[in-house]
Amino acid sequence: MIELKRFSFSLEGKRILTDISLTINKGEFVLLLGPNGAGKTTLLKCLVRIYRDGDGEILLDDQSLESYTQRDIARRLSYVPQSDGRLTSFTVYDFVAMGRYPHLTSFFSLNTHDREVIDSALDRTNTRGFADRSLETLSGGERQRVLIAAALAQEPQILLLDEPTAFLDPKHQDEVLDLLVELNRDAGLTIISVSHDINMAATQGQRILALREGRAVFDGTPAELMTDEVLESIYDKSFSFVEDRHSNMRYVVPGRRQREP
Repeated sequence: MIELKRFSFSLEGKRILTDISLTINKGEFVLLLGPNGAGKTTLLKCLVRIYRDGDGEILLDDQSLESYTQRDIARRLSYVPQSDGRLTSFTVYDFVAMGRYPHLTSFFSLNTHDREVIDSALDRTNTRGFADRSLETLSGGERQRVLIAAALAQEPQILLLDEPTAFLDPKHQDEVLDLLVELNRDAGLTIISVSHDINMAATQGQRILALREGRAVFDGTPAELMTDEVLESIYDKSFSFVEDRHSNMRYVVPGRRQREP
């Protein structure tokens, strides 16, 4: 569904992404990891063509991304950016309705189908109960679900998210993650989500991609990720692990491991 062929991208003269080649297939749930400055957000923005003019090629459904109009891209891919803390006075319903923009005429007139899609997005994200409230009155977890609802109102095939659980408490993190798993499993959405949480990636993702200094340095399963050798190659530090005897999953534990002399 998405294919990058030796794709590189520079911003203001600085190389951000270098020679990335990968394919993401329909229905995959992909977690994108890597240290700060690795190029994760830049990659998402290139996929939705917020950033343009890279070298190499990005294909969407076997066609060059450059052959699509921006409206066509928005009908296929939705992007949920990092939360920046800024709020608006829009009601939840009106904000989610704006997600219909790729499908509307310039007169912004909602028809019956548009309203059905909006209602479905509110129901899927469990946000209908506060559809008439202002975004300014919502908690962080509630706002994140509203952002996802607006993305779903685009009726995308692919959902891109940039750190959707950042700054959320554990309960709201779980709610957002459960929603993404449901959208992938039940609605068939392809999901590409940036995360800094290694344990979350290992337990939620089907496939892990990792960037370091703008290069793809890992592409594999969660089990393949959770070794000290692999994680050190991504983050340039050693990790300690604990194993859950019930699930046989390995988890990274906080703290610094003493290196051998």
